[in-house]
Amino acid sequence: MPNMPLWTVSIALILIVILSWLLGRFARFLLKRRAKLSAAASQVMSIVGSAAGFLVAWLIHPTASVWQPLSLLLALAGSVVAVATYAAVAAHFQTPVRKGIAELVAGGESDRVEFKSTARVNTHTGAKDDRMELVIAKTISAFLNADGGTLIVGVDDEGTPLGLDRDLGTMKAPDHDRFELWLRDLLSTTLGPNAAASVRVAFHELPDGEGVPRAVCQITAEASPRPVYLKPNKNSAPELWVRIGNSTRQLAVDSATEYVMHRWPLSVGSGLAAQFRAAVRFPEAS
Repeated sequence: MPNMPLWTVSIALILIVILSWLLGRFARFLLKRRAKLSAAASQVMSIVGSAAGFLVAWLIHPTASVWQPLSLLLALAGSVVAVATYAAVAAHFQTPVRKGIAELVAGGESDRVEFKSTARVNTHTGAKDDRMELVIAKTISAFLNADGGTLIVGVDDEGTPLGLDRDLGTMKAPDHDRFELWLRDLLSTTLGPNAAASVRVAFHELPDGEGVPRAVCQITAEASPRPVYLKPNKNSAPELWVRIGNSTRQLAVDSATEYVMHRWPLSVGSGLAAQFRAAVRFPEAS
């Protein structure tokens, strides 16, 4: 090892970085939504595992070189074990505990739960109101940009089920399928098709104060792996909404930039690429 040329060490380090990146990507693909495994964390764990594999190879055969099959095999095995172990631990501690609809309503509003009496109808005027629809989109985008959450439509602020009759009355076909179709069209238009597709929609029945079953809509949004911007209309600028406590708030440009940088930091590869572009950018001729 002391006589190993520097170029071999350099190539070995590059190969380890590339291998760790590939293994990290593979682990994140396998995990999907079961755990939040960042690219940087998976890559670091893969490098640690590879180093441990090389150490084991040295203990077995002190004169072994980096390029011998035994060394490479143990480095690969160590990388896989390290990433898999980290992913398993992360998945265990990050597994969400899903509550039933009745338990969610009984628990009241919070940073992860919001109630809306209607999704389309203004309760004061009794007429369909585009502003009510926009409130739904803002709430979902805020959940996506935070730690996720559940919006329950058809329940008032006190948790009393009111039903979906008023919203369904604004549609050509007053049924749940039509309601979900309208909802997904709304989210696709305001938040984008990817965000709309990631949202889960379910319908349940809950008894009101008199024991009469009322239909409610449960809209569940998991934390998004990337920022979700809301566009109220085609000509408006994108807006970033987040969940702060039990309220939905829009961030100003400076606050939104800082929030995005801290919540979705650049991966190692993206960060290096950005720094490289900045380094080779020449000032424009005056």
